[in-house]
Amino acid sequence: MNLDNIIFELAIIFAGTSVLATIFIYLKQPIMLSYIALGILLGPWGFGVIKNADHIEKISHFGIILLLFLLGLHLQPKKLVGLFKKTSLLTILTSLVFISVTVAITSIAGFSLIEGIICGGALMFSSTVISLKLIPTTTLHHKRKGELMTSVLLVQDILAIVMILFISGDSQANPYVLVPLILGKVTLIIAVAFIVVNVTILKLFEKFDFIQEYIFIVALGWCLALAEIASLMGLSYELGAFIAGLSIASSPIAWVIADKLKSLREFFLILFFFAIGAKFNYLATKEVLVTGIILSVVLLVVKPLAFRIGFCKNGEDLEVSKELGFRLGQASEFSLLFSVAAVTAGRISLEMSYLIQLVTIITFVISTYMVVRWYPTPISMSQGKRAD
Repeated sequence: MNLDNIIFELAIIFAGTSVLATIFIYLKQPIMLSYIALGILLGPWGFGVIKNADHIEKISHFGIILLLFLLGLHLQPKKLVGLFKKTSLLTILTSLVFISVTVAITSIAGFSLIEGIICGGALMFSSTVISLKLIPTTTLHHKRKGELMTSVLLVQDILAIVMILFISGDSQANPYVLVPLILGKVTLIIAVAFIVVNVTILKLFEKFDFIQEYIFIVALGWCLALAEIASLMGLSYELGAFIAGLSIASSPIAWVIADKLKSLREFFLILFFFAIGAKFNYLATKEVLVTGIILSVVLLVVKPLAFRIGFCKNGEDLEVSKELGFRLGQASEFSLLFSVAAVTAGRISLEMSYLIQLVTIITFVISTYMVVRWYPTPISMSQGKRAD
């Protein structure tokens, strides 16, 4: 891909987004959905303006890395450990519920038990990007709702890493060996990160904090370096970026870094949602359309309900539990990655892969509508519900 093509594609994407986003705003629709809609329109199965969205998706992944880095910057490590203890069992139990429901529906539709389990595993996750993008920053960083949601998403992130490694056949280890191995790697990278930050990075920040450009460069370099190290260790870029942010969170300068990176994050997240739309082959989903719609509707009911019950059992307020359930009520970007890994490994058919893609897109759209309509979000069209 040459530079001219990249500039052309970025020009088309952002010019098109500005037009379509304007239309969505006039129609009082969530602006975020205009990014996905534009991807469908301009992608290979739309007007074909952009023939292949793979490279756009790779570039856009930087937005998710920044999102997790910024999340880590605002969390205190001691509080996070306590939240993990509180939400780990809840996350695992609700995941088993979602897998069971999915297996039941896919079995009725004629898919095998193995395919049903893999489909359930793919769809049990909630979207980190949508959940975090639709919650006000003040709630995410300063209120218990944001902390609880974050801890659930991070536990799911670790589960996703384990499951993708297992399903792709990259590891022949027994699950009883694989899980402690992953946790051991996470512990190691956390320990190294905090040592490096306290010995060098925080001291550099303290010495040169009057040069904000320097702070920006060092913070971004640290984020990407740890993301790459985590990936090389068999973890995810996102987890490494989160740990990078968490390691700096104790410094007062963390707020300055977060403010500087917010606009850069938004740029890449627009590309991320565009790539999701562009890669969605809606023409190939016609054979699984009915099953996909049924499964989507069921999950959009079961997920919020299961999370609400789970949080209530954990002692949370009913209204808080209900809101968290809806905010976590969709499938995830990990669902698409999981689907690709399973197809590549020969574990599921292309038809099942299309089903996972269809359910993911449907739940993305409907869940976004529900959250924007009922709860405070940064993109709400109602002034009373708009909160950044």
